[in-house]
Amino acid sequence: ELKLRGSKTDGLDAALLAEYGERMEPRRWVPPTQTQLALRDLGRQINRLTAARTQAKNRLHALQAKGMTLPLLIDDEQEGIAALDRRIQRLTQAAQALIAECETLTAHHANMTAAKGIGDATAIALLAELCVLPRELKAPQVSRYAGLDVRLTQSGTSVNRPARLSKAGNAYLRAALYMPAMCAVRHDPRAKAFYDALVARGKKKIQAQCAVMRKYLTGLWACMQSQTPFDSSLLFSDEHMNA
Repeated sequence: ELKLRGSKTDGLDAALLAEYGERMEPRRWVPPTQTQLALRDLGRQINRLTAARTQAKNRLHALQAKGMTLPLLIDDEQEGIAALDRRIQRLTQAAQALIAECETLTAHHANMTAAKGIGDATAIALLAELCVLPRELKAPQVSRYAGLDVRLTQSGTSVNRPARLSKAGNAYLRAALYMPAMCAVRHDPRAKAFYDALVARGKKKIQAQCAVMRKYLTGLWACMQSQTPFDSSLLFSDEHMNA
């Protein structure tokens, strides 16, 4: 279709891909290690189980709020939550063991937890997604991978929609960054000053929150590239502190 061919077959597609590779000369892909892939799988399973546990807790709260719920139903929901707790703990321990076996992953984990709002569980979730990315990626590329890049929709004079996050990326990364960014706004003076400056300029609170998430992701990726602890002073300008 790209070359306006009238037919589409596996053979024609293969030839087109071969020609693309010859003309564009893409960089050779280096696959992640087995340890990195295993950590990503563990991190995503923990994420899914954590979401299921949250749903179960919400159901339990609804059952307990009713005055005539059968005790059996409450007991059943509590047993389900306890089972999810055990599964999450077991997988978390497995992820910690994988990180401990790799010197590089151990260093990344320690550098990430230097950031406000990032504890062991969040560091595992973030590291599980970031460790499989090619090291040569730039910060804007990582932001696009996470779906935290801003998408503009403009055409002529009639179409001029507000800029929005693309969200066309890794939902696991966005979910893992949300609470750390919220915590940073509350407890990191630099992040709070940056957030307040955006709100004062007319940004919605959720937009300012997403901007902090993007900043945090940039800082975390820089930590992995430079093997240094997270430092918010390198992310947020001093001018916001003096405003």
